[in-house]
Amino acid sequence: MSGRPIGTSFAYVVEPRFSGGTSAAVAAELRVTAQLGPVVVHARRSTMFGGDRHVAPVLRQAIDELSLPLIWDAPEIKADVVIFHNPSFLKFQTTFGGRIFARQLIVVTHENFLRPGGVEAFDVATCLDQIDRATLALSKCLAPISVHNRATMTEWLSAHRGRLDWKVLGSDWFNICVPDVSEPRDPPRDRRGRHSRPTREKFPPLADLDLCFPPHSEANVILGADFLMAAEVARPHWTMLAFGSLDVARFFEMVDFLVYFTAPTWRESFGRVIAEALAAGKVVLTDPDTGATFGDAVVACRPEEVDRLVQGFVAAPDSYTAQVQRAKPVLEALSASAFHRRLVQLLELEAGVCV
Repeated sequence: MSGRPIGTSFAYVVEPRFSGGTSAAVAAELRVTAQLGPVVVHARRSTMFGGDRHVAPVLRQAIDELSLPLIWDAPEIKADVVIFHNPSFLKFQTTFGGRIFARQLIVVTHENFLRPGGVEAFDVATCLDQIDRATLALSKCLAPISVHNRATMTEWLSAHRGRLDWKVLGSDWFNICVPDVSEPRDPPRDRRGRHSRPTREKFPPLADLDLCFPPHSEANVILGADFLMAAEVARPHWTMLAFGSLDVARFFEMVDFLVYFTAPTWRESFGRVIAEALAAGKVVLTDPDTGATFGDAVVACRPEEVDRLVQGFVAAPDSYTAQVQRAKPVLEALSASAFHRRLVQLLELEAGVCV
C-alpha cells in the first residue's frame, strides 16, 4: 500500500471503551489514515460507559504504535476531516459536550438504525441531533459500514425525512479485514462451530442451535457459550467454551464450518467474525442480512438448511474448496489497501461532496 501524504488533518472522535468491533475497526483505520496526514484521537467519556478513562487494548496498541495524540473530552475539536465513530454512545445523554469544526464531518454508523421488523435499535435522532448541534462543517455525511447497515439507515432516514439534513456516503465505510485466505482443509470434515461475545442477542433460539449443531456432527464447538453454561443447557455433543477462554486461531483449527445466526430481533451490522472465518479458510453459513456484505463468499441460508448444506460440502470436497476460494476477492475489497484508495478518493473530491 502506498500513497503520498496529502496534508489533510484528521480528528477521530471515539468512545474508546467499546470493547468489540468498533475499537478494532478504529484501530485498523488509524494505521491507514496516519499515512495521509496528521491524526489526533479525541476520546469522549459518555453516560453509557461512565467516568473512567479506560481505552480498549486493541485501540490503545494502535495509538501507541503510531504515537498519536490522545485527548480526552476536549471542548473544541478542529480538523479538516473529523471522523466520528459509532454515535450510539450518545444515546443516554442529551448534549455532546463540545464543539466540532471541520471541512468534512463523517459519522460512521456502526450500529444498525433498525432491528428486524423495523423497530428502532436506539434513539437515533437524539444521537444525531447532538452531533448536528455541536458541529460547524461544510459537509456532514453518514457512513454506513455494510449493506445491511445501509439498508436500516436508508429506511430510518426515509421515515424521518425533513427533520435531519444528513447526506449518506455512496460507498460503505467498511471494517478493514485481513485479505489473506488460508488454505482450506482437504477433505473437509463435519466439524461445526460458532463464536461471539456471550450476549443473548448474538445467539439464535435454542431450537435453531439444535438444528445447526446436531448430535451426528463430528464436532460442535461453541465459543462464548457463557450464558448457555450458566443456564446448565445439557448438550453432550456440544463443546461449550467461555468467551475468551480459547484463542480464536485455535478455535478455527477445530472447525471446518462457521455456522452463525443471531436472535430473530437482532442482526450484525458488519460481521467481523465472518470475515475472520473466511480468512481462516472456512465455509460460513449465515442469514442473508448478515451475509450480504460478503456476497457469494458466504452461504446464505436458514438454520433448517444448515445440515443439508454441510453434508453436501463434506460429500463434495471440490465444492468446499471452491466456496472457500470465493472469499479472496471479497476480502481484498475490504482490505487496508482498498480502504486507503477509498479514503484518498473521498479527500480528493471537492469539499462538501459525499460519494
